Amino acid sequence: MARQGPRQARTAHPLKRRSAPRRGSPSRHDNFPVVGLGASAGGLDAFRRLLDVLPAGSGMAFILIQHLDPTHASMMVDLLAGHTPLKVQQAAEGMPLEREHIYLIPPGAYLSIRGGALRLSEPSERHGARLPFDFFLRSLAEELGERAICVILSGTGGDGSLGLKAVKEKGGLVIVQDPDDAEYDGMPRSAILTGAVDLVLPVGKISEILAKYGRRKGLAPDDHPPDRLTEIVDLLRTKTSHDFSLYKPGTLLRRIERRMALAGADDSGGYLDRLRQDPGELELLAKDLLINVTSFFRDSSAFEFLVNEVIPDLVHRHSLDRPLRVWVAGCSTGEETYSLAMLFLEEIAAAKRNIKLQVFASDVDEEAVALAREGRYSGAIAADVSPARLARFFTQEDHSYRVVPELRGTVVFTT
Repeated sequence: MARQGPRQARTAHPLKRRSAPRRGSPSRHDNFPVVGLGASAGGLDAFRRLLDVLPAGSGMAFILIQHLDPTHASMMVDLLAGHTPLKVQQAAEGMPLEREHIYLIPPGAYLSIRGGALRLSEPSERHGARLPFDFFLRSLAEELGERAICVILSGTGGDGSLGLKAVKEKGGLVIVQDPDDAEYDGMPRSAILTGAVDLVLPVGKISEILAKYGRRKGLAPDDHPPDRLTEIVDLLRTKTSHDFSLYKPGTLLRRIERRMALAGADDSGGYLDRLRQDPGELELLAKDLLINVTSFFRDSSAFEFLVNEVIPDLVHRHSLDRPLRVWVAGCSTGEETYSLAMLFLEEIAAAKRNIKLQVFASDVDEEAVALAREGRYSGAIAADVSPARLARFFTQEDHSYRVVPELRGTVVFTT
C-alpha cells in the first residue's frame, strides 16, 4: 500500500547516538556512491555535456545506460573518453566497481550490480520496447540503498520511471534533466510524473550537484550529538506542520545527512544554523523525510484479499440510499486511492447495484496531494495496470495516462 513515510518507532525519543560499526564490517565512508545515468535519443550529447563540467575527485563511480542498437558495436567509449579525466570503459561480466571510473553498457545486453561487481545478462524481452535502465536501477537500489543515485537524461519513452521509484524508496537520490534542456523530453517528463524525483536541473547543474554530493558522501559520517538532533526535530515541528519525533532513529539520521550532502554542509552544527536562517532548506528537509513512494496495486496480496474477501461483501450488503464511503489515510500521489476506486467501481458494476461511491483521500504532503488531484501518471503505469483497466479508467496523453472523469469524480483529495 502507499507509504506516507517510514514506520514510526515504538519508543518516544529515538534520537540516540548511533552505535559504532560492527567489527569487521566497513564503515559508511569506506563505501562510495554509484551514479546510474540513463538516456536514449539525444543521450550522447547529454552525456558529453555532463562529463565536460564534471570535475574529478567526486569519489563516485558512474554507469551509463544508453539505448543502443544491439546489432552494431558501440563507439561510446571513444566518443566520451575525450570529455572526462575519469577512466571510461565498456562494462564486462564480473568487473568490479571502482571510484572515478565510468562504465558503459554493451549493446544487446542488460546490466546490473551484484556483490560490488557488474553483471551482464540477455534481455528477456524478444519483442517490444526493452527497458535496460529500469532493469539496472532496480539492482542499483537493492544493492546500494542510500548510496544509489539515479540520473535521467534526454530520451523518448519512459525507461527509468519504474526503477527510479526503487531508488527513491531505498533512500537514494533521483535527479532528472530539465525537459526544456533536453533534446528529447520524453524520458524526463515521464520521470517527473512519478512524483518521486528529488531534483530537476539542466545538465550543467546536475554535474555541480553530483560533485557536491559525492564530496560530502566521501566524508566520515558526522557525529550528531543527541541534543542537536532534538533541536532539528523541534525546529521542524515548530516551523513546519510536521512532527518527526517518532521516526526510526536510523531513518532520521540518514535523511538529515542526505540533505546535508545536497546542501554542502560539513557538520550538523552548521546545518542547524542554516535551518534556522533558511525556511526553504527547512521545507526541503521536511519533504525529504516524507517518503512518497507508491504504485498502482502495490502489495498485490493485500489487493487480492480486498478483491476476494472485503469489497464484494461491502458492495452487496451496502444500503442503496446512502453513499459507500472509503478513506485512504495516507494517499501520497494517488495511486492507491485510484486503485481502490477502480476495484469498487468494478464490483458495483458487476453486482448491478446503483451505489454511489465516495472516496476520501488525505496526506500530509501538499505536493503529493496536488499530483494526486491532477490524476496524470507516467506511461510506465502500464506495468502495474491491466490493459482492460487502462482502457476503461484512463485516457492516453503523449507518454502519460490521465484518469477519466468517472474515476476522478469519485475522489475528494485533501491535505
